[in-house]
Amino acid sequence: MGGRVEHVFVRPDHPPSDATILHADLDAFYASVEQRDDPRLRRRPVAVGGGVVLAASYEARRRGVRTAMGGAQARRLCPDLIVVPPRFDEYVAASRAVFAVFRDTTPQVQGVSIDEAFLDVAGLRHVDPTPPVGIGARVRGRVRDEVGLPITVGVARTPFLAKVASRVGKPDGLLLVPPDREAAFLHPLPVETLWGVGAVTAARLHALGLHTAGDVAALPEDVLRGVLGPAAGAHLFAVVHGRTGTHLETDHARGSIGAQRALGRGPHDPADVRAALLGLVDRVARRLRAAHLVARTVVLRLRFADFTRATRSRTLAFGTASGPELTACATHLLDSVGALVDERGLTLIGVALTGLGSDAAVQPTLSLDAPDREGLDSATDALRERFGARSLTRASLLRVGDGFAAPQVPEHGP
Repeated sequence: MGGRVEHVFVRPDHPPSDATILHADLDAFYASVEQRDDPRLRRRPVAVGGGVVLAASYEARRRGVRTAMGGAQARRLCPDLIVVPPRFDEYVAASRAVFAVFRDTTPQVQGVSIDEAFLDVAGLRHVDPTPPVGIGARVRGRVRDEVGLPITVGVARTPFLAKVASRVGKPDGLLLVPPDREAAFLHPLPVETLWGVGAVTAARLHALGLHTAGDVAALPEDVLRGVLGPAAGAHLFAVVHGRTGTHLETDHARGSIGAQRALGRGPHDPADVRAALLGLVDRVARRLRAAHLVARTVVLRLRFADFTRATRSRTLAFGTASGPELTACATHLLDSVGALVDERGLTLIGVALTGLGSDAAVQPTLSLDAPDREGLDSATDALRERFGARSLTRASLLRVGDGFAAPQVPEHGP
């Protein structure tokens, strides 16, 4: 991020226990995994995906390529863009290796998504004299040496400030915000940098001549409430004055995982709406896998131009964390409300995953569109060999959707 060096507020004599929250965020995660595994892609503009960009390397980002952008637009911006198909198994494996480093550093880890987490290192001062910024440097070194990926770490007093610090410190950086310099760090930043300020909120603030966090901080809380609404105004007021929470939720049991995106007033090209949906599904699926969960129900949330709302949901036979499966379900739901979207206009789209459960037990699927007797025999033999189900017969295969589901077994069974 341009100009980030001037915001690196590291003071060696600062008490190490004051800023003890780390936000560790892998840089261009999917694209970095591809560049790690294929030397020919290094220092080249790379996009993961096809019709929609799921991730872009920093070389591609400097050319204007962004996540959730259509593939055709990305190629127009960057004609020499190298597009590679996603390899979700490799991304999950890399994420687990990185989270192993996190949990080896401290038991207080709050996963945010497949490629980022908060770490609370306050308790380590009793066993390790290393200051938090030094622990952040150690985490970066281990992830680089053991997993082969670049990662940025922000260190601050609160999770919010640590998250902003990692944004400012990208790519491949380490940034400490001491508590006595929080305002000096935060107030010069553009409002878009603030965690939770999206494009619509930023546009509303810009229209009022508010471009930096400091501009917002100069306003009374009741003015912000009037401009943004009671909840959003109070939240932003707390954000710019450093009054956000200081604790992590490492043991919080989630009932759902969701994300949404404001689209603004349309009309919107259906391809752009679909691209926004795919980006949201990718985001929530990454968070699902990072938390080692599966979901059974996909919920599509819509807000129309007349301010009415609608939801559509679909429940699967078995829980899944598969990006392609969740994407297929979400796009099916979007297609089912196409006429309603055309009639009312769309201003917001969201996705939520519910019916969450541990991924310790998974339900593998076999894609057998029209299996014959020989195919079923082969599938049965493979399942019997894989899962030790000696009594398994063709009749025990359950028809589910477009595939056949194997009996539920532990992911790392005997």
